[in-house]
Amino acid sequence: MKLGVIREGKVPVDRRVVLLPHQCKYIQEHFPDVKVLVQSSVVRCVRDEEYETLGLPVVENIDECDVLIGVKEVPIKDLIPEKTYMFFSHTIKKQPANRALLQAILAKNIRLIDYECLTDENEERIIAFGRYAGIVGAYHALRTWGLKYKLFELHRAIDCKSYEDLLSELKKVKLPPIKIALTGRGRSGKGALEILRAAGIRQVSAQEYLEKDFSEAVFVQLASSDYYKPKHPKIPFEVFYDNPEFFEGDFLKFAYYTDLFISTHFWHPKAPKLFELPDTQKENFRIRVIADITCDIGGSIPTTLRASTIADPLYDFNRKTFQEERAFSNPENITIMAVDNLPTELPFSASEDFGEQFIQRVLPHFFNGDKDGVLQRATIAEKGNLTEKFSYLQDYVAEH
Repeated sequence: MKLGVIREGKVPVDRRVVLLPHQCKYIQEHFPDVKVLVQSSVVRCVRDEEYETLGLPVVENIDECDVLIGVKEVPIKDLIPEKTYMFFSHTIKKQPANRALLQAILAKNIRLIDYECLTDENEERIIAFGRYAGIVGAYHALRTWGLKYKLFELHRAIDCKSYEDLLSELKKVKLPPIKIALTGRGRSGKGALEILRAAGIRQVSAQEYLEKDFSEAVFVQLASSDYYKPKHPKIPFEVFYDNPEFFEGDFLKFAYYTDLFISTHFWHPKAPKLFELPDTQKENFRIRVIADITCDIGGSIPTTLRASTIADPLYDFNRKTFQEERAFSNPENITIMAVDNLPTELPFSASEDFGEQFIQRVLPHFFNGDKDGVLQRATIAEKGNLTEKFSYLQDYVAEH
């Protein structure tokens, strides 16, 4: 198999890569049936020369490759017919921006395998950038608090050379006795947890959070069962994930005690929002900074009016008008961080972590006949058609 590491062509630029040079070298040494070719790139977080130094061919034309791997959506003009591609396509939720991309993939008889859909037998994802989304998002949260209240100033995450460099910045964090709520316990939640602990912030239980005052900054990590409750007492919480419409939000009891809110939870469109816009006008609604790592526009956090950017990550939400304002323009506003491509800010560390997952959890399935169906379950399109699992996208690709 000839495996092509393609350059990222999406704008704004993404500096991540699926495989770093030493990982490509490892593959060629441990998977003798694989030859890795690297498409030349000037935006990647590692230089072409770093691949060439390890004896890896860096080429402009990758037509000879069988499987092409990238991170973000591939520009339509760069798609090569009849190939197998792996990238985050952002099509499975019928995202309007990528309809034409999926239409082109079908027209070009491309097999599309989406990383987001690669799962094990328990339907748990086996590869993701989530940990680094949580790491960078929580770092943003602390940095934003320091800027808003002029307490300390951390370097931008994108200016940190590595994860270790980012951790060293946390030594500057000096917080008053605020309360921080973190939602979500998946990869992103665990990444955010790493940062809060590295910053020396004490973790407390949900009960302590609601009932006690502290002389130091504390945080709580909340599960869905902490902020959703069944509409009827006889409904067991276990059905929440399949039938979230049977539940109502119970987050406000935490909002009344929270200064800084970090969200990493998964949200189902049938689930209630964590709060409504009028709730923010209540006198005891205490939250003043929200780091929305989930960044679901129109989703569970209504104050997230839009995604922000790495270059301009913050804006204010005016609680009286429900309108966006300049960041830090009014102390009564809620400052929002809603960057939707957070791992891009630590491209080398995020790429290294992702590459290890790819080697250990994805690549072997190409050589065992995909006996567990991992690749097939994640195949959206093949031979000009949607696969059965993704046939619900037919009306999506039929639109013009």
